[in-house]
Amino acid sequence: MIFKNFFAPWGRRQPAAGIAGKRFAPALRRLRTLAMSLLLVTLLGLNSPPARSRTVLDLDTHTQPVALQDWGDYWIDTTGQFTPDQVSRTSTLAWKPTRPDAIYPVTSGHSMWVRFSVPPAPDGERWYLEVPNPAINRASLYTLDSAGQWNEQRAGDLIAVSKWPVPHRHPLLPIALSAEVPTKYLLRLENGQAFSSQLQFISEGRLSYREQRVSLILGIFFGLTGLAAVVSALGALSLRDSAYGFYALCVTLMGLTQATVTGIAGLHLWPDWPWWNDISTSVLPLLTASATLLFISAAVALPERSLRLQRLTAGQAGLGILAAAAMALVPAASRMDVFVPIVLLLEFSGMLVMGWAWRRGDRFAPWLMLAYLPVLASAGWMLANSARLVPAGFLTQHGMQLGVALHLPIVMVVLMLRSQHRRENTRRIQGLDRVDPSTGLINGHVFTERLTRMIARSQRLRHQSAVMLVDLVNAEQVQRDFGRKAADELPLRVAERLLSTAREIDSAARLSERRFGMLVEGPFSAEDAGTLGPRIVARCLMPYKGLHVDCVAQVHVAYALVPRQGSNAQGLLMQLEERLAMVPGDSRRAVFMLGEAPPPEALLRSYLRKRA
Repeated sequence: MIFKNFFAPWGRRQPAAGIAGKRFAPALRRLRTLAMSLLLVTLLGLNSPPARSRTVLDLDTHTQPVALQDWGDYWIDTTGQFTPDQVSRTSTLAWKPTRPDAIYPVTSGHSMWVRFSVPPAPDGERWYLEVPNPAINRASLYTLDSAGQWNEQRAGDLIAVSKWPVPHRHPLLPIALSAEVPTKYLLRLENGQAFSSQLQFISEGRLSYREQRVSLILGIFFGLTGLAAVVSALGALSLRDSAYGFYALCVTLMGLTQATVTGIAGLHLWPDWPWWNDISTSVLPLLTASATLLFISAAVALPERSLRLQRLTAGQAGLGILAAAAMALVPAASRMDVFVPIVLLLEFSGMLVMGWAWRRGDRFAPWLMLAYLPVLASAGWMLANSARLVPAGFLTQHGMQLGVALHLPIVMVVLMLRSQHRRENTRRIQGLDRVDPSTGLINGHVFTERLTRMIARSQRLRHQSAVMLVDLVNAEQVQRDFGRKAADELPLRVAERLLSTAREIDSAARLSERRFGMLVEGPFSAEDAGTLGPRIVARCLMPYKGLHVDCVAQVHVAYALVPRQGSNAQGLLMQLEERLAMVPGDSRRAVFMLGEAPPPEALLRSYLRKRA
């Protein structure tokens, strides 16, 4: 109906307008036919699916690397028996265009064939076909020579890197260019599981420049891991800390894993061991995960916290080691089925252990969890690539290196703070018989020893020193007015003020719950002693931060000059204690010197106390 209405004016007979009408009638009919044809082609073009043009391969030296994209065709040989002659002569093969983000379902016993032709290009510079996948099992490039024979170049994990056409981190196969005619190639790829790899071309000059940049990045990464491993090993030897030892092992395995993933290991460490180059990509990550679990267990002191959980963690680490050993026997197509669940189990267990320790008060567990987050994110991306969920890309190749680079400094700082904390605890435990644990001051036994040595030193050097006893006298009043917490905190504040008053060569001690002592090294005069006592009293009467302004410490100070007033340490301390016992609690005077005549009421009080 649309066509009829549209062409009605053209199909309707018009009355002849003389000779001119008859002359233009054939031209009008031809114009009508042409318009109908154009309209029909346009409508058919709108209704038909758009034709997809393929990208033409252009080896341009200014835009490198040059990706194959969809210029080539691929076909998967499920028998793995086809030869280059059969592939080139069989016309019934189901070829499909290559795609940059494709994940090719290749497994053991299968082979993937890629055919492509390189258009005429200047042959002044050498070019290479690059398969940027260090884990590919075999890559064979076939070129048809003038005699009709296919010449093969081989690379991949199953071939010693030293025998590759160009020893490199991943397969790099030279191609021959022609400036006049296209050059046809066949590429055969074999792997144990599905892979994603964008084939690309790169010139020799560009390859050299890129490798220098990659070597710089990898050199920084491996230098950082090597430094962390050496520092951790030295820390394990000097500090006798198992956490440092496990972390040294963990970082070493982590560096070897990345060397394997990037192809550095196959190129430099084991270029003549193709069997190990093939299975190391599965063995080393399992060993790294097991060592990491053991390190986490040691870092959060799991044996001291829960022996049962420690045994479970050690068992899981042992399972990872057994799985790593079994990788040599597992077929390549089944390795991921064993590898992925065990790695996920070990990583999940490590995070649970750190979370468990955090809930139980471990101060370093949350920082360890923060340090492992970038590593776990990178490992998850790589596992997703191994499971054919995401294509290969920058994060697949370098994501783990970035995660480890963020992880190492945080863990090293955590280990340093942890070892410092452990040393302080060890010193405190070892010094409990010499140091008061609540204030950190020396105890009475050490105070007496130092007083004896100070008296002997003062006699030998012929100068005077001072010994002081300081009593806290208003603790009951503080408890009544400000509560028990303030009263318990007050002796700590007094100890703090004594330490701030004492010099580096002086000694401060806590002799009982409310009694302190100070040894003031000479030369020291009576005038100096007379000013030091009031200074201590004034310091203690100053307000304390966090306490009420009236919550201050009232102290009584008794002192003696040695050796002038005595050369026996025990006798001096007994005399000073008796002098303080004579002072009434409400005395307005706070500083007393040994040898002064006490008031009569003080003598009477002392006499009655002795009789009682």
